[in-house]
Amino acid sequence: MAAQATTAPVAAPRTGVHRRRRVSDGIRVNWGLTVILAIVSLVVLVPLYFAIAMALKSPAQTGTGTGFNFPWPLQWGNFRAAWDLTDTPLAFAMSTLVTVIAVVGEIMVSALAAWSIVRNWGHWQFRATFIYLMLALFIPFPVVALPQVKLTAALGLDNPFGVAILHIMFQLAFNVLLFSAYIRAIPVELEESARMDGCTTWQTFRRVVMPLLAPISATVGIFAFLQSWNDFMMPQLVTANPKWQTLPVIQYLFQTQFTTNYNVAFASYLMALLPTLVAFLIGQRWVVSGIMRGSIK
Repeated sequence: MAAQATTAPVAAPRTGVHRRRRVSDGIRVNWGLTVILAIVSLVVLVPLYFAIAMALKSPAQTGTGTGFNFPWPLQWGNFRAAWDLTDTPLAFAMSTLVTVIAVVGEIMVSALAAWSIVRNWGHWQFRATFIYLMLALFIPFPVVALPQVKLTAALGLDNPFGVAILHIMFQLAFNVLLFSAYIRAIPVELEESARMDGCTTWQTFRRVVMPLLAPISATVGIFAFLQSWNDFMMPQLVTANPKWQTLPVIQYLFQTQFTTNYNVAFASYLMALLPTLVAFLIGQRWVVSGIMRGSIK
């Protein structure tokens, strides 16, 4: 018995090491899928490299080579020319204003709507509201474009604020769908405990529910940022004053001037693209995690 007691602790670490080795040996790399993903990534990386190379070339360098040649010397003056030509500071400010309002509005309005629908699912009015919102997903924007333009003009919202409000409304159905799937996984007992402690409905939402919605809120915020910043059709149709147009529309208005200098044009496109790349690189992990957490309970 004594011999067995002394040998047992020695055998356990060896078994653990052998088990860890067996698990590590079982990990295999799917090289076929890896190669496919690498090839697919070239669909994005190659055009991006071409745009960067064109933005850093001079007109003389553009006329020689295949377009993929690395530019040298680098022509940083193209970005300065694009900055001055399109009045980038004002257009950038308009795009930022629309995007910030749209992101904050989509998160708050959609979260409140989804929370009220999920927690009152037993009432037919809330179920009907959810079905009504889901039906809105099948209505394309061009179908209601003209009525929206007339309505915003009649209400005095033919400006960046009107564009931001329309972004919030048109994305409401999709965002409610995401928030609803996530809220169903939150135990209702947490909210009941907050109410027993004296919290009002708004305090329960702000102190209990909203912090738990951080992952899916980040996901909705990233989608809202990309959609609002890159939107072209809605600002062009709604905003009446050309000086208040967003960056994509301003670039389109100056397109005739860009035709004589492709390098300045690509420099302008890259400056407009940079915020979306930074936002997605920072929050890309929230996109997948937020959707996955809401899809399973």
